[in-house]
Amino acid sequence: MQPPAERYSVPRSFILSGDPVQTVTYIYTSPDNLFAAGIWTCEIGKFRIDFGRAEFIQILEGEVIVTDAEGSSRTYRAGDAFVTPKGFSGTWDVIAPIKKHFTWYGSGE
Repeated sequence: MQPPAERYSVPRSFILSGDPVQTVTYIYTSPDNLFAAGIWTCEIGKFRIDFGRAEFIQILEGEVIVTDAEGSSRTYRAGDAFVTPKGFSGTWDVIAPIKKHFTWYGSGE
């Protein structure tokens, strides 16, 4: 049985447009909280983000434009997979409601 999704919102100060309400469902979290895997969803909107952990991402549904702090951007759609390194800073512009599978590693500090 899969645990229930937790709903949350991006802090208002991080939102650049839209209402990117999100959910996360953790399928696994290691006992030391250094590794986790799960499903994340997000509604349409653009927001600033800072990754405190290295994260593997596979887009299951939707479309997002990820732009780093230097202004380089890439568009990811269903079927695409990529890694966001610890320390990444930039924006996520969700242009079609997105669902991703994620695994992350690190302390988040």
